[in-house]
Formats: sequence, structure tokens, C-alpha cells
Amino acid sequence: MLVVTRREGEEVVIGDPRKPLGIVRIASIRGDRVRIAFEFPRDIEVNRREIADEIVEQKQHVVGTIKPDPTAATSG
Repeated sequence: MLVVTRREGEEVVIGDPRKPLGIVRIASIRGDRVRIAFEFPRDIEVNRREIADEIVEQKQHVVGTIKPDPTAATSG
């Protein structure tokens, strides 16, 4: 894990600096609240951790409801 210290208005560049995959900017700091701005292409999902965990749970639930094909070959 990389931990960096940034001040309000400063940025972190993700990927190749000449053509970054995305940019994370510290939008504002007020007391113990930090606002972070994410600039990524629309096809890249950016989620809060609790939302990301819900998405994973939902996908696992959907996969768990699909019954395996009993005629499918198994390795062994």
C-alpha cells in the first residue's frame, strides 16, 4: 500500500504521467472531513468501499444461485 500526504488542491496521478489513467485531487479539507475528487474515464468504476462490498456480495449471490450443469465435464 502506498500512503502519500497531500494538501488541499494537490493531486495524485494514476498511471503514465503523460497520459494518466486517472487523477485523484484533494478538493477540500475542513476539520476531520476530506473531500476527494476523482477524474477517471467513465468506463472505470470508482466506488466507496461499502458500495464496492455490496456489489461483490450481489455478484456472489447471483453466481451462487446458478446451478452447475451436471453434464459438464469435470477435471479430476
